[in-house]
Amino acid sequence: MATVLVEERRQHVLDLITRRGFVSLSELARTLGVSESTLRRDLGFWQERGLVKRIHGGAMFTGDGSSLPALEDRASRQLDEKRAIATAAVERIRDGDAILLDGGTTTLEVARLLVGRPLQVVTNSLPIAQVLSSSRETDLVVLGGYVYPKTGVALGPMLIRALEDVHVQQLLMSVSGITTKGLFNSNMLLVEAERRMMRCSDEVTVLADHTKFGRQALAHLCELEAIDTMITDSATTSEHRRMIDDAGVRLIVAS
Repeated sequence: MATVLVEERRQHVLDLITRRGFVSLSELARTLGVSESTLRRDLGFWQERGLVKRIHGGAMFTGDGSSLPALEDRASRQLDEKRAIATAAVERIRDGDAILLDGGTTTLEVARLLVGRPLQVVTNSLPIAQVLSSSRETDLVVLGGYVYPKTGVALGPMLIRALEDVHVQQLLMSVSGITTKGLFNSNMLLVEAERRMMRCSDEVTVLADHTKFGRQALAHLCELEAIDTMITDSATTSEHRRMIDDAGVRLIVAS
């Protein structure tokens, strides 16, 4: 009987972390009515299985390793399309602008094209920060938090607090899926960060190649109408282009 109760509690712990992306140890203790020492053992159990990552004060969901391939694995996919999209995005950025770059392989291509431009760039991505750190003309602001190992992107409560003091002309971000239901990403903690990023930007621009359309992922980010501009490649179908137009979103097709 005791074993069954342990398994049920551990499953409840995992369910809570999966739904919210990050849960503090104190919140888990209040919700489940068990001691923090017991919960630390439960978190250790799931961390050994690669489903959660224990961080200071709590734990975050990391998935089973299949939903979000590592950055280096994704970087080579649809590379021509991503570079075309990045070029179209950079053409809309004016010298002197303050922009926010979310982590992702397409935004990484944007960063490479921005080296040497007189801009203010805010990012939570270590790979993007590394690209721009050598650009003397660029004012670079790196936002901190727990660094998600697969992507090198900072997430969590520290990032959310840092974003409260940020205001930019444009946010450029990537997503994992786009359907009539809206935009999706594969990590709930990432979605929480992106929602906060959207609130501190005058314009929200989504960079998405044609493979992202018609797909859903774990976490719903927002409705299509919540974004301002979508930049995609020429392989995106006419049906998906109409879907974006019907939502009142500015559509740019990179050649």
